[in-house]
Amino acid sequence: MEAYCFKCRTKNEIKNPERVTLKNGKPATQGVCPTCGTKMFRLGKS
Repeated sequence: MEAYCFKCRTKNEIKNPERVTLKNGKPATQGVCPTCGTKMFRLGKS
């Protein structure tokens, strides 16, 4: 799954993706950028 990295300013494949639920109850995917190691989020069902 791809997400936008704000540090690299590119779309990258999420490394170690895991499903999370936000405070408002919406689903999201959280992982790490393979290039710089910054946290990445993608909102919506995965």
